[in-house]
Amino acid sequence: MAAWKKELGWTLLLLMGVALIGSIIGLFIPLLFLLIIGMLVWQVIQINRFERWISKGGRGKYPKAKGIWEDIYYHVYQIKKSEKKRKKKLGKIIDQFRKSTDALPDAAVVLGEEDEIEWANTAAKNVLGLQPSDRGQRIPNLIRFPIFVRYLKSGNFNETIIMPSPTNSHIILAVRVVSYGAGLRLLLAQDVTQLRKMEQMRKDFVANVSHELRTPLTVLKGYLETLQELDEPLSPLLSHSFQQMQEQTERMQYLVDDLLLLSNLETQPKKTHCVDLPALLIKICKESENLLHSAGRIELTLETNAHIVGDEQELRSAFSNLLGNALKYSPKESKVQVCWHQTPANLVLDIIDMGEGIAESEIPRITERFYRIDVRRINKVAGTGLGLAIVKHVLLRHDARLVITSELYKGSTFSCHFPVERLC
Repeated sequence: MAAWKKELGWTLLLLMGVALIGSIIGLFIPLLFLLIIGMLVWQVIQINRFERWISKGGRGKYPKAKGIWEDIYYHVYQIKKSEKKRKKKLGKIIDQFRKSTDALPDAAVVLGEEDEIEWANTAAKNVLGLQPSDRGQRIPNLIRFPIFVRYLKSGNFNETIIMPSPTNSHIILAVRVVSYGAGLRLLLAQDVTQLRKMEQMRKDFVANVSHELRTPLTVLKGYLETLQELDEPLSPLLSHSFQQMQEQTERMQYLVDDLLLLSNLETQPKKTHCVDLPALLIKICKESENLLHSAGRIELTLETNAHIVGDEQELRSAFSNLLGNALKYSPKESKVQVCWHQTPANLVLDIIDMGEGIAESEIPRITERFYRIDVRRINKVAGTGLGLAIVKHVLLRHDARLVITSELYKGSTFSCHFPVERLC
């Protein structure tokens, strides 16, 4: 601010000098004109010097100047100096980031707006086959798996895709893209080969054990039924024992059947045809009322006659599980509403009960296998703990999702959302 005052003071002094001399010799206007021309020439010379210094990057010591121009040079020099320090600091941070990401076991690739490769760590070179010379190349031109290309084109990076490594088909990668910055994206690829092998081993184990258990269970059940049908009267102790054995055998049978169904859902190929959902729901409601002795409790509303592409038996199993749970976990006199309707984006099945409800913290876990909410009830509800896991897998095979809303002691709503693309 002082420099501006000084510059203004010198200008006023010059004007006063010109005014004094001009009034004495009678040439005020010509002298004032010459003063203005001189000041303009001076400023043009200073601007030219400043432009030449800036065009060279403002390196080194700034040119000597007087007045306001000295301050301008000084401030610009200080800005350039602090910018240089900031760039140096940012450069160190970037170097540290690259070194740390190079040490990561997972592949990391920075992509530009057009999916071009900006940078890749060492793991990316190993599992994705990227080379330093690939920088600037579009990654879909280098990794041409259809599932990967579709994933990039979709722009929907909420999910993770599974694909083989381009360098080794025996390596399985879980690939995900994270958006950040202005048009930049970070592609992450994790080696999940061992996890996939363990998952396959688990599936094989469950399937094999379930199959092996069916035969001894069938034999036990048969002998128990034979013993119970003997003409000779049984003692109260034996009668009670046989009843308990029968109940536990049936429970084991349900468990094995559910495990086999889950195993089939995970391993068997999808079978699809046009399913008449309204007709299927009518059958399921009637069967549930008869099996669970719940006549008159189910209120079915069909707001649409839409059919969907899917597997009827799988859908029957999922909907039966949801409806059975709603009936079992709500008071015997309460109603259970079943509504099939359509929204602009989805076909939705709502199953609404007025039961005990589910705590918000429990909702994320209730679709896990064998997970059961620890609630003290007067009458214990029988079940295998696999029903909602079966529902989840069936919906995944139909590109659908399960949405659960619930409030303790006020009831729950289980909604199955199918994409409208499944209309048939």
